[in-house]
Amino acid sequence: MSKKSDWVRPYGDTLNDGKVQLSFTLPIPFDAIGEEAAKRLALQMGIHDPQVVHGASLGDQFSFYIVYGTAEQQIDISILNVVQVESLSMSKEEVEVYIEQHFNEPLVFIGASTGTDAHTVGIDAIMNMKGYNGNYGLERYKGIQAINLGGQVDNETLLEKAIEYQADVILISQTVTQKDVHIQNLTHFIELLEAENRRDQFIVIIGGPRIHHGLAKELGYDAGFGSKKYAYDVASFAVQALKQKKRKTKEIELK
Repeated sequence: MSKKSDWVRPYGDTLNDGKVQLSFTLPIPFDAIGEEAAKRLALQMGIHDPQVVHGASLGDQFSFYIVYGTAEQQIDISILNVVQVESLSMSKEEVEVYIEQHFNEPLVFIGASTGTDAHTVGIDAIMNMKGYNGNYGLERYKGIQAINLGGQVDNETLLEKAIEYQADVILISQTVTQKDVHIQNLTHFIELLEAENRRDQFIVIIGGPRIHHGLAKELGYDAGFGSKKYAYDVASFAVQALKQKKRKTKEIELK
């Protein structure tokens, strides 16, 4: 039986008061009917005493609302099972030492925003020298050759370049996620690797705002990283995965 402390509920003013805030857009004008529609929708979502605390017009036929109310639902966190990246997180300097200790040649990381995705902020934050938020990108890491192909790179081109540069690690960034286009694109890349009998040749990592490790594993990738992850997170996992892969290869050769 779960302990009382395992149950959690949202709160806004006092602990466990159930207060929540929702924001959404409706395809109707901003007026009294729009506000009432927003409240009724919140009621249907199970929100008690919903109040529209902010509303605004987004044009003639669209409106935006922020609704505040109370949720009765609570969750038992003891039953939750979250798939997480299982590797030691290292700093940039620790990653560099790890590479020097375990590999004889620089590791090649190749990355891109693939498919129709033209957003390169994510892949640039991981790959480019300046990095993001004070965390340097892979171009600045000793022992890593970082190749950033940019945006709107089709899967076939990414694989072709990975083979050409003899990459150890492939990084894929997906920002555009409407209608789950990222799922289709990511699935296609794994299918392409398998069709070419090259899945085991690379460590393949994906990242983006709607990416998490559980999804990555489900789609056949080695790891997935969401928001608030930096180059050292990706590099830490990749170098340890490459070492493990190297060890397994030696064991097979000795048999």
